[in-house]
Order: sequence, then C-alpha cells, then structure tokens
Amino acid sequence: MSTKIEPELLEKRLASLDFMRGFIMVLLALESTGLYNVLFENTAGTSLGMFFIQFHHHPWNGLRFWDLIQPGFMFIAGTAMAYSVTRLKENGISKNNITRKILKRCGWLFFWGVLNYAVRKNGLSFELWNVLTQLSITILIAYLIFEWKTRSQIIFSLLLLLLTEVLYRYTNISGFDQPFTDQENFGNYVDLILMNKINGGGWVAINCIPTAVHTIAGALAGKLLRSNSASKTKTLIYWGIGTLVAGYLMDIMYITPIIKRIATSSFTLASLGWCLLFLSAAYYIIDVKDRKKYLFFFKVVGMNSIFIYLFFEIVGDRWFNGYIGNITNGLMKMAHITGMIQSIITCICIFMLEWGICLFLYRKKIFFKL
Repeated sequence: MSTKIEPELLEKRLASLDFMRGFIMVLLALESTGLYNVLFENTAGTSLGMFFIQFHHHPWNGLRFWDLIQPGFMFIAGTAMAYSVTRLKENGISKNNITRKILKRCGWLFFWGVLNYAVRKNGLSFELWNVLTQLSITILIAYLIFEWKTRSQIIFSLLLLLLTEVLYRYTNISGFDQPFTDQENFGNYVDLILMNKINGGGWVAINCIPTAVHTIAGALAGKLLRSNSASKTKTLIYWGIGTLVAGYLMDIMYITPIIKRIATSSFTLASLGWCLLFLSAAYYIIDVKDRKKYLFFFKVVGMNSIFIYLFFEIVGDRWFNGYIGNITNGLMKMAHITGMIQSIITCICIFMLEWGICLFLYRKKIFFKL
C-alpha cells in the first residue's frame, strides 16, 4: 500500500527517528549486496578483519554490532507507533479504527515475513524466523498495553523476560532441556511444533516474547519524546545505562548468557541499552541541536523502509543483485578490474541503484506503508 505525504507533515516528523530508521535500512541494504562478506573475507586475520567481523552475527554467546540491528529495528517501530497512534488520536480517529489499523498492519507484516522465505528452489517453506513476522507480534503486544501507565508497562516487560527465563530453564522437555545450548533448548522444541523443523543457525520463533520488550520500550521512549519533559535526553541515557549494565552483568556473573539467536533476557536488556543510548545521542544532536544538514541520504531510505526491505530481500536476492552483478562484472573484466575491487564496486552499484529507487519515490512523495 502506497500513500502520499504532504510536505508540511514531512517537516513535523522526528528527524532523529527518520535518521535511525534510515541508518538501519542502509546497513541492511549494504549487507544484502554481500559487501560485508567481501570485506571480511579479504581482511580475515588482520585488524581490519576484526572490525568487519562486527558486521556478522555472533555465533552464540556474545554481542557484536550486527546483533543490535534487529533490536534497533523493533525499538524504532515502537517509537514510530507512539507518534502515529498519538497523532491519530489528536486527529479524532476512534480507538476502534486505530485498533483495526494496527491489526491490519500486523497482519501484513506477518504475511510479508512468511512470504519472504516461502518460495525456495526445492519448493514452498513455512518459516517464522523473519524479522517481519517477529515484528508483527511485538507491535501487537506493545499496542495492547499502550494506554497503560509507564510503571505498569515496565513491570509487564520484566514479566516477559521472566517468562522467557522460566520457559527455557524449567520446562524440562526431553531432548530440549538445555536452556542455553543450540539445538537443545525450549525454543527449538516450539519450532518443531510450529514448523516441524529447527533452524540450523539457532534462531527461534519465540524470540518475539522477549524482544517485545524492545518495541514496548520504543513506544515508551516515543511518548517521552512527545512529552513536555525538560530532561528527555537524560532520562533516555539513565535508562540506557541501567539496562546495558544489567544485561552485561547477567552475562559476566554467569546468571544468563548474552545470546542473540534465542534472545535471552540478558541480551534483550543489553541490546535495549544500546538502542536507548543511540536514540538519546541522535535526538540530542539532530533534534535538540538541530543538526540536520547531512541526514538526507538516510532519510530517503528511512521513509520507505518497508519497501526497500522487501525489495532487497525478495527482488534483490532472487534476481536484481545477480542481474546487476553480471553487468558490472562484465564491464570491469573488460577494464581488467578483478578481485576484491571488482566485488566491492559491484556491491556499491547494487546499493546505489536501490538508493536511487528510494530517491525517486521520495521526490514523488510516494511512501509505502503497511
């Protein structure tokens, strides 16, 4: 579904939120081109290799930069929801109509999330590990408690983390009774029930339970930024430091290891801390200090985040990347450009064409929403 947004509404948007959304989507788009793999494979064993490995998920117990992308995606979805729901209320839209709008959005997110991995070379597949299917659940949970008091929402979030701990530690299902062991935990057991298979990479569908905390926290942060509080940035920083320290302490003290692939409570808290600190920095620099000069590059992508995500995940992965790669590689071979440089140029060409599509849509004021 596409829509046009009037220029005056574009000016009223939270610039730091648009930047964060665009920043995350740019990183994901670059990853979809294979750029990070090229850079890491050609620098492995060097100090640069240690840097580029941060753009790959940690294999199990630990936290890398790339492990923060999905939490950030879910966090800003909550922040955006706080703005959109509040704006709808201010425009006189009834609660029933808002609820229908949210349910419709969650339904479409679930549909596209499933479709993203449904078509395989060897047939059809049903998988619930995609970020969009996870997001469809976390947004719904965050919306259902949106009107609660802040304290109640925080308590509810802690109960979600406690529920995660209980499910992994105390269900004691034979063969799946190792809470923090890959392929032998409760999340893997649920996947067998839901999909009749286990993800070889260790991802589990019930990650949506603990990561709902990211979306709930994002909504609370959005409410804070819309409020008249004089200490918005400080509040975000305090909560960011608190959750960050709590998450890392749980890991260091061997209470619960930080594992992104099953979204342990320690991972959820630590990653939430980074999200809050990033938002506080972006809000202070961009919205408070009004430094928006170089945001256009990210804003263009962020304004059509769902479109570009589906484009590089479905069209890019199945056709576009290969087609453009054949053209650029052919031209560079004629120019005797090979190896890593050839691969990097191909990746950048794919990304810039995708960015160009977003630029075209932005200039036409066409934005795809769910």
